[in-house]
Amino acid sequence: MLPLIYFIESIEGFLYNKVMERIDDLQFENLKIIQDTDGFRFGIDSVLLTDFAIDIKNNSTIADLGTGTGVLTILLSKKVNPKKIIGFEKQEEVANLAKRSVELNKLGNAEIRNIDIKDVFNEYDRNSFDVVVTNPPYKKQGTGINAANEKQQISRFESTVDLAGWIKTAANLINSKGSFYMVYRTDRLGELIEELNKNKLAIKRLRFVHSKIGEQSNLVLLKAIKNGGTFVTVEKPLIIYNEDGSYTDEIMTAYNKGKENS
Repeated sequence: MLPLIYFIESIEGFLYNKVMERIDDLQFENLKIIQDTDGFRFGIDSVLLTDFAIDIKNNSTIADLGTGTGVLTILLSKKVNPKKIIGFEKQEEVANLAKRSVELNKLGNAEIRNIDIKDVFNEYDRNSFDVVVTNPPYKKQGTGINAANEKQQISRFESTVDLAGWIKTAANLINSKGSFYMVYRTDRLGELIEELNKNKLAIKRLRFVHSKIGEQSNLVLLKAIKNGGTFVTVEKPLIIYNEDGSYTDEIMTAYNKGKENS
């Protein structure tokens, strides 16, 4: 079965509150996700991040900042066996979709909260999570081509919180020696490293993602440790496509890799 990337085979479609939705198969542990066909739908970057973060310790408490439709929360709830994983999403309608997906999958260790990350500390203490994972908006406001609608725009562009604010929030949520996982645009890596250093998040692992061999990297997967040391491992490049346009073996297996397989 082909992996679920951007164009996902719909297994069910229905009308809910005048919004067209579909239930898609995540192809892991029989997990499903509800998505708005007109809204922002997750892509391969989120799935790759769950595979990259497979070294999260069992029974960890995890915060998923900007969860969107909840794909990181849903997949990691099964892949790394957390004590609790909470997905934070500022858009009420999108958060409700994610909540319903959690309920659909009967995930007792997962929760979705409709909270803008700038307001997280109104309800949660600092240093209260073992791990933060995030696939944040990649684009600065005023750059690039605007999205087709407001929901997509908020998901793709920094709005109430820029990169600096995003990293600061993550760092304040993590306890000392806790872990931070992120997927981000390679062309903003310099800016990202600067913000990580400001917030005492020491990079421990880096992996560059390339569409094909010989092409420039467009994404980077990153793990950092709060108050960690200076040693960094740069892992081998991750290639998405073979020359014929098919997915590489590593991409195919990423969709079926859980803690028990790692």
